[in-house]
Amino acid sequence: MPLVLLRLFLLGSKNPAYRQRWKERFGFLSWRKVNNPVIWIHAVSVGEVNAANPFINNLLEHYPNHLLLVTTVTPTGAVTVEKQFGNNVRHCYLPYDLPYSVKKFLSVVKPSVLITMETEIWPNLYQACNQLKIPILIINARLSQRSAKRYRLVSTLMQETLSLVDIIAAQTKSDAERFISFGAVSDKVFVTGNLKFDINVPPSIKEQAQSLKRYFSVNRPIWIAASTHDGEDEIILNAHINIMKEHPDAILILAPRHPERSDKIASLCKNFGLNFVKRSNKETFTSDHAVYLLDTLGELQLHYAASQVAFVGGSLVTTGGQNMMEPASLGLPVITGPHTFNFTEITELLAAQDALIRVSDGQQLRQEVCMLLADANERHHRGEIGREVIESNKGNIDRLMTLIKPYLSR
Repeated sequence: MPLVLLRLFLLGSKNPAYRQRWKERFGFLSWRKVNNPVIWIHAVSVGEVNAANPFINNLLEHYPNHLLLVTTVTPTGAVTVEKQFGNNVRHCYLPYDLPYSVKKFLSVVKPSVLITMETEIWPNLYQACNQLKIPILIINARLSQRSAKRYRLVSTLMQETLSLVDIIAAQTKSDAERFISFGAVSDKVFVTGNLKFDINVPPSIKEQAQSLKRYFSVNRPIWIAASTHDGEDEIILNAHINIMKEHPDAILILAPRHPERSDKIASLCKNFGLNFVKRSNKETFTSDHAVYLLDTLGELQLHYAASQVAFVGGSLVTTGGQNMMEPASLGLPVITGPHTFNFTEITELLAAQDALIRVSDGQQLRQEVCMLLADANERHHRGEIGREVIESNKGNIDRLMTLIKPYLSR
């Protein structure tokens, strides 16, 4: 407990939001009592909230008499929930997996079902839900080889915990097999596909993107480096300097995975001699600026749409990559680094159709961005193939809803 509180304090020094509503993490909620049944969805952070978006919207449409509660672990996840769903759902932080905190939380919320996104396996929480006969569903479930190696250190605890789960809706057959190998009951494990394929592209996105392009400059080439992690920004900024040797008026939109790193990136831009504008400062972007630092949440899709080439981060460092489906769904050619083990399925699908370019360092990144900025036909060809891959793999939400409907209708 002291270490947990110390960690919250240290995280709060970088992001003050970690020091707010901290009592919720111990099960103490400011909860307005409701008579409606509560569907509880847990999505740890931004990526999981985005993946859950079509699922939550489906629930809002088909279960209007239920209250939807969405829990997250990170403040950025909380902000994303608020931006995407507003007052249509309630949000609070997931309690720490301590017996007292979990029981306190459940006694207040009284959920009729717990639905967790991807790989959120909490022994005390699952045990408490099982005792209260609250169904536990893991959806969009994935278990990478790397994660599997770590979980084998606590294989007995994993087996006991997974035996309490009512449904595991896995992304792929490989994910399903790994869950079964850890003790999940095979009759309760199903393959329903990746919900991230069911991404929603608003009809107005192109019109909004055109307006954003006019803000930057109608004629300047734009590429975006999105969801970048610590250790990548220096590589990307250096690549941009070299890109400007061939495309002097090129613009880089740099969107860090964690916006609280924006001050550090701003310092890097100054060190590299790159003039920049921070989105949060709402300054005017002029011909003198070369970098646009997207340090806000909920606007990445629009900035993808305003770009011509997309590099998806978390892949030049050993983080395991980030979601490539959003730029692909918008018809952008996608570039990624070598480390994409958290997104193996979409990586293989795009690579098999020649809709994905892999680079290993900043030099290759510069070469590929320059090539794509100079060749509109190549950009269009690769982008259209990627968009078709996403379209052909949609429909996973319908399979999932059919599977879990009996648990939602209780």
